[in-house]
Amino acid sequence: MKNIKHTGLAVAATLALAFSATPALAATNAAAAASLPASVKSAGVITVGIDATYRPNEFKDAQGNVVGWEVDLFNGVAAKLGVKAKYVVATFDNIIPAIKGGKYDVGLSSFTDNKVREAQVDFANYYNAGIQWASPTGKSVNPDAACGLIVAVQTGTTEVDDVKAKSADCVKAGKKAIKVLPYDTQDQANAAVVLGRANALSADSPVTEDAVHQSKGKLQLAGAIYGTAPYGIAVNKGSSLAKAISLALTAMYKDGSYAAVLNKWGVTAGGVKVFGINGAIS
Repeated sequence: MKNIKHTGLAVAATLALAFSATPALAATNAAAAASLPASVKSAGVITVGIDATYRPNEFKDAQGNVVGWEVDLFNGVAAKLGVKAKYVVATFDNIIPAIKGGKYDVGLSSFTDNKVREAQVDFANYYNAGIQWASPTGKSVNPDAACGLIVAVQTGTTEVDDVKAKSADCVKAGKKAIKVLPYDTQDQANAAVVLGRANALSADSPVTEDAVHQSKGKLQLAGAIYGTAPYGIAVNKGSSLAKAISLALTAMYKDGSYAAVLNKWGVTAGGVKVFGINGAIS
């Protein structure tokens, strides 16, 4: 997914900056705020690297503001921590290297928490999502029988690896390989299917569902959701931010603000009750 995404080694390129508004219902949580690193606490700001091309999770509205259910969620986290969130829009592959380099305090971009990423950063888990394909309306595609097809994906996502693995299985079975068609943004991958350049797209389940909804009848879901795994907010390895964010999310769950965000955006299916750290299953 995008998160079930893999990270590249390039230095992050900042595209835009935006400050969050603090939700009125999210009062500061003392235990969560006490776990903040001194540098964040003294600054009063937490810098968030985000790839705003993954609607409805994180994207830009008509006015160019960074929005989405994950943005609303993290605004609530920041409020629980008693700080403001500063969003820095960057290419997805650059976010984790930038966290490691000290440019961002956290990465919020539908990161799937997996063992490979956990070797580089820690994750505060907050949601579960799976992989979901979509195809042009009226054209049936089975993700488990896609040999010879062209599949559009966003560069750096674990969907890339998933489609490549399916392609390798095709070749082993003596069938035609699946052609992976990578794009810098999910919007471009979606458009490739609508325009007939690809037979299908693969993305995180809430993102694919939204793409179908936004396509005005041009796309349909293809196959069932599979490969469910946790999303995580990325922080530097060993940083107390992971604990602080986990405590903030737990406080949001208890006061109902976590559920309110998911309900607002229609993404309740992947909601969780326990907010752990480094919960990768593979």
